[in-house]
Formats: sequence, C-alpha cells, structure tokens
Amino acid sequence: MKYFIASGEDRRLTADSRPSLRGSFIELSDGVTHYELRGPEDGDLVVMAGGLTIPLFYWDGLVSELHARGLRTLTCSAYGRGYSDRVRARYDERLFARQLAELTDRLGLTTRPLHLVGTSMGALVAMTYAAQHHSLVSTLTIVGPAGLAKPRATSPHRLLRSDLLAGVVARRRGHQILQGHLGHNVRDPELGAKLTDMVLDAFRFEGSLYAVFDTLQHLPLSGRDDLFRQTGALGIPTLLLWGDEDNVTPLTHFDTARTLLKARHHHVVPECGHMAPFERPRQVADQIVPFVAARAERLDS
Repeated sequence: MKYFIASGEDRRLTADSRPSLRGSFIELSDGVTHYELRGPEDGDLVVMAGGLTIPLFYWDGLVSELHARGLRTLTCSAYGRGYSDRVRARYDERLFARQLAELTDRLGLTTRPLHLVGTSMGALVAMTYAAQHHSLVSTLTIVGPAGLAKPRATSPHRLLRSDLLAGVVARRRGHQILQGHLGHNVRDPELGAKLTDMVLDAFRFEGSLYAVFDTLQHLPLSGRDDLFRQTGALGIPTLLLWGDEDNVTPLTHFDTARTLLKARHHHVVPECGHMAPFERPRQVADQIVPFVAARAERLDS
C-alpha cells in the first residue's frame, strides 16, 4: 500500500519534536523506537508486546503494579504507534519481533532470560519472538490473543489484499473504523474514553493510519493455529489470561489456546473486556508476579 498522510494527522515525529515527548528513544535498523525501561534495577525483567493500535502508555497501570512488587519492565511503542517511527516497511510480525530483539540487545538486556508478555496482536509478535529467541525467554504470558478466529471471506485481510482498495478504505473510513474498534475493547465507558483519547492523540502523527492498515494487510489476525502450536512445542512455561467479557477475541477460543500453547497456568479475569492489562492491572499482576517468581526461583536454585 502506498504511503499516505490521513486527514487529522497534523503532527510529525522528528528529532526536534521528540525531546518534548514522554519516554526514551533509540535508533534501530528500521527506525526510531519509543520505549521506557523502568523499575527496580535488580528485578527480573518483564518485556511487553502490545496490540494493533496502542502506545506504550497502555501498560502504565500494570507497570506500576509490577514495579511495586519488585519487577523491572520494558515497554515500547511498536512501529507506527505511540512515538515510534512510522516506517515505510512491511508491517508484519517479523518487523515487530525484530524491533523487540534489537531493542533488548541494544539496551544490554539479553544477559539474563526475560519474561515476555503479549496481548492481542502483540501475542502473535511475542510468539514470533519466542520462536526466534527461545533461549532468551524464561516465561511467556499471553493475554486475550488474536489469531484463533477462522478466516472469513469478509475479513480485513481478504478485503485489503488490493493496495488500491486498502488505500481508499484507509483514507475514507480509517478514523471511523479505528474508533469503532476502540469502542469494543473495554467494558467500562470511562476507561473506554481514556483509551480512545490515548490512542487518538498518538494518531495525530503523520503515517499512523497507514501503519495500521498496512499491518491489517500483512499481519494475519486469524487462522494462526500453527503459530500457537509451534509456540506450545517450544517448552517455554506459559501463562494464559483472558477477560471474561472479551468481545474482540472471544473467550470461546480460551480452551483452544490453552491446548495449543500447552499452558499449564491459566486464568479468566472477571468483569473484564479485551484489554485486561489496561482494565484490570492489579488482577493481571496478581497472576504474573507469582508465575515469574516461581520460574526465577527454579533458575536460581
């Protein structure tokens, strides 16, 4: 799909504009990445991989909970999201997994195994990273993963195979589609409004809608059973979490995900929609912290 700037994208990410923005920045092979490395320096490291639209601020609640319990965190905005570059590249899981691999390497974080968390589309990225760097992954936490729905004739990937059609849809209805997607993510209207404001503020930067629609073209969000199965075969201890009222990746896929991932640890978060780390950070931390601690104890013993 040809790069475009959508209506309403009235800001640019540049070396001059970034110093006034929250977070840290590093130049990687595909572009500048927006990240935050925070928490106790001696804590085990938890690395987050986010979903289709979210900036790193999405993780703030969970990050605070993890820091309070002694864990260190690395969050980043995937290319095309937050304050990371809107790169002119193929937006697929390989791009995002490479971003995570280069970021952890450049920050000197690969000397000890890390604990990887992926939510929604980020679960597919996390699984791709785990396959490529399984010796670096101590545990894997998957939250409300995309990928288990069956491909439909009307799925975005089939409709957007044509670059011309994808460009027309993105320009004419991109913001409408984006806001509709965000409206289904959380069950609490106040949190929903907070999420929408957070995402749309970052979508004022040029190239944001292009990045999302190129992702929809090149990163399949359905029919990914093989990726789940391959991840389960890696033998990495896996925790599966899911909101009980998830309307984006329905709970009906929970048992399939648990079986394919061979997840010995699993939990359904009550009164929660699609974005459990954002909606229920304390409850998610309640599951992650002992899971990480148990693995760390085995490695230290």
